[in-house]
Amino acid sequence: MSALIRYRTFSTISQYNRRFYSEPPKERFISSSTILNQPPPPPESPELPPQEAGAEKKSWSFLKYSLVAALTAGVSASIYATYAYSLDEVDRKTKAFRASANYTVGDNASSLEKFQALLRSAAMTVPSKLADLYIDLRRLTEDQVRGFVEPTSDKLLPDLHPLEQHVFTLVLDLNETLIFSDWKRDRGWRTFKRPGVDAFLEHLAQFYEIVVYSDKLNMYVDPVVDTLDPKHCIRYRLSRGATRYVDSKHYRDLSKLNRDPAKVIYISGHALDSSFQPENAVPIKPWQGEAEDTALLDLIPFLEYVAKHRPADIRTVLASYQGHDIAKEFIERSKEHQKSVIFFITYFIVDFQLA
Repeated sequence: MSALIRYRTFSTISQYNRRFYSEPPKERFISSSTILNQPPPPPESPELPPQEAGAEKKSWSFLKYSLVAALTAGVSASIYATYAYSLDEVDRKTKAFRASANYTVGDNASSLEKFQALLRSAAMTVPSKLADLYIDLRRLTEDQVRGFVEPTSDKLLPDLHPLEQHVFTLVLDLNETLIFSDWKRDRGWRTFKRPGVDAFLEHLAQFYEIVVYSDKLNMYVDPVVDTLDPKHCIRYRLSRGATRYVDSKHYRDLSKLNRDPAKVIYISGHALDSSFQPENAVPIKPWQGEAEDTALLDLIPFLEYVAKHRPADIRTVLASYQGHDIAKEFIERSKEHQKSVIFFITYFIVDFQLA
């Protein structure tokens, strides 16, 4: 019985050992060649001592703040120069400074002098190049801006014919002077002619060179004038491109008309606010569609008188009407003049009869 128990116990242990060792391991092995072919891990950078790390950080901070300070100083200097000096003044004041970058010495100079000249030239090269760059950029910018704010030409009108040198130039604004544009939801935009505008243009075209000078775009001015003036009483038309743009507003510059300023009259509903030459302005009531308006017709006697008598300087004549309605004041003065003439003639006749 004991022998049988020992035999079964030994048999069970033998089977367990065979089952454990006979199955090969199923884990994946990594070959030695794969391990050898991998690059070695990078060496860890040694940590800097606290003092050296702090010094390096301070050096970098100093360099960074120095660059920011230099950039700020350069920008501030550029802004100040742009505000305080014109381009010609900047060019003149920095001419010697920019020329210093090309400083040279003669062939007979000593080695020390040549070395000093080289150092000086190298030190001045970058600032002088920056000055040149600033001047070039400012000139380019001002040229571009001038194209928007200045009239398209210094001579907006062609020369007068030699036989018309005595003729006065009558400059007329368009909106609220000759016409009025109005928009309503049911009909959109509509443009109306001021009462009396046809008679005004036809009559004064006999005496004046008539020019329309508007702050609107030519794509608006041209079709409006074509419709307004079918008889071509208006010789020339000037639009927004002929104005000067200052403080968000377009101004008429009568000095660019290529005409004698002593013979130029500017009529506008906003004459004193829309021109650089108020001394040539004849203010008129702005028209906004009133059917009973007679402002244009009321001005005809005064303008005809000026054209026929040809004063030496119209600006002196207009200055005498300052603060008055020119059309009404002219009628009053004409009446006073007629009374004076009648009185003088009557007195002369009576005196002649008594003699």
